[in-house]
Amino acid sequence: MRSTFPLLAILALLAPAAALSGWGDFEYDFDADKKPWQEVQAQLPAYPKAGHLIPFEVSSASRHKHFIDSTSLSAGEDGVVRYTVVVKTSGGAENVSFEGLRCTTGERKLYAFGRSDGKGGGEWSRNRYARWEPIPARQAASYQRELFFHYFCTVDGPGDMQVIRRALGQGGIRRGEE
Repeated sequence: MRSTFPLLAILALLAPAAALSGWGDFEYDFDADKKPWQEVQAQLPAYPKAGHLIPFEVSSASRHKHFIDSTSLSAGEDGVVRYTVVVKTSGGAENVSFEGLRCTTGERKLYAFGRSDGKGGGEWSRNRYARWEPIPARQAASYQRELFFHYFCTVDGPGDMQVIRRALGQGGIRRGEE
């Protein structure tokens, strides 16, 4: 009994000293470098031209053809990959939209819809209800899912333009290559 009392007394004296030495700031130091995310204002690109479209495959189940406009593709300082996608349906319709993907959160945002003028050009109409939404990860025919996992947000470099351009040129980074 006599030998444990001095040890307990020493520990009791050291506990406040340990707290004052910086352990109390552990949580603050851990989160000190985190700042709230700020989205960069997206500028609408030029309407896509046929010569700048890069095809990409979504799913063998999809009968639509999907394209990325190479001139609209960018990776912003905010971590958002922005792009124009053109979807040509099996029925002959063409859907054009300007969108963004956040690699860190797995979200997508539809900035604007495109309208063709029938002469190889077109115009944009901003999406008044644009907001970040989860990418539909369970839909096999989701082109946002395909772009997220196999082109824009890969383990080779999420949002890295060199990796993205290489992936588009090679038909994406497939499972097993990641």
